[in-house]
Order: sequence, then structure tokens, then C-alpha cells
Amino acid sequence: MHNFFYQMTAYIQAGGVVMIPILLVSFCLWVLILNRVLFMRQLYVKNITRHQAGELVKKHRTPPEQYQGANSLLVREFIRHRSFDRGLDGFILDETVMRLVASLDKYLAAIAVLSAVAPLLGLLGTVVGMMDTFDVITVFGTGNARAMAGGISVALITTQTGLMVSIPGLYMSGWLHCRAKNLKTRIAATGMYLKQFV
Repeated sequence: MHNFFYQMTAYIQAGGVVMIPILLVSFCLWVLILNRVLFMRQLYVKNITRHQAGELVKKHRTPPEQYQGANSLLVREFIRHRSFDRGLDGFILDETVMRLVASLDKYLAAIAVLSAVAPLLGLLGTVVGMMDTFDVITVFGTGNARAMAGGISVALITTQTGLMVSIPGLYMSGWLHCRAKNLKTRIAATGMYLKQFV
């Protein structure tokens, strides 16, 4: 374990100062991804059917606490704000559906932006590394291979790290968008079904 941390520290130091923003982007990216994965997982598991949702709305009862899925959340939120005025309740149900649908997009744009920023920071590291290399060539010529290697190392390591952060981030961004789209469809369909019980 000690050897692993030593190798990681050496790797980060070899990448130079640009490694700091790349690692910060990576940390923020995965915190947001985990937040969205856990939130959407909760909306998928322990759900109730549309028929059960309709029965609960008809009887003005909230779903049991063990049910935390998308339909359960929609029924719970609607019953909490219900007015028992048929015309107004239709608007309240629509507003509840829109609020839940909007909550699914939270952080998704930030995840996509952070995933796109990582390789650009890697490219910045490439430029910095090549500038260091040219500075060495200017002073020592091409005879000092050891000094040139430092700049080339910075260029390659930052590019590699930027891509290692970006590729899984872009994959997760696409996956979360698909997941959110499916949940939006499910919530909207349940909202339309519940209209008859309002």
C-alpha cells in the first residue's frame, strides 16, 4: 500500500502543476456522478405500480416509507400539496410532475462540462511540457536528453491523465442522460394516469 502511494505521488509530481486542476476536476466529476447514480437508483428500486399509485391517490393515502421509487415520490409529493379542488389539483399534479422531471437534470450539465474540460487541461499540460522541452533545447541544445525527458514526461502524463478522467466521465454522462430520460417518461406517464383520480 505504501509503495502504491509512493508511485502515485511520483506520477503526480512528474505531471507538473497542471495535474492539480485535472485531479480537482476528477474529484468533482465523480462526486456529482455518485450523487446522480444514487439518486436515480433510489427512484428505480422499491417502486409502486401505476395502479397502486392510482389507488393511493383515490384514497388520499401516502405510500409506505419503504417505497421510495419514482411513482411513490410523485404520489407522496402530490398528496402533500393536494387541495381537493378538482381544477386546481390538476395543475398541482402537473407542477409536481414538472418539478420531479426537472430534478432529474440536476448536475447532468456540470458532469458533461467537467468531462469535456479534463482533456483540455491535459492538452494544456502537453503545451506546458513542450514549452519546457524547448526551453531546455534553447539552453543546452539537443545533447541533454535527461533534461528534455522532464518536459516530454509532463506532456505525456497530463494528456494521459486528462483522457483517463474524460473517457469514463463522458460514458457516465451519456448513461445518466439515458437513465434520466427513462425516469422522465415513467413519471410523465404516471402523471397522465393519475389525472383520472384527481
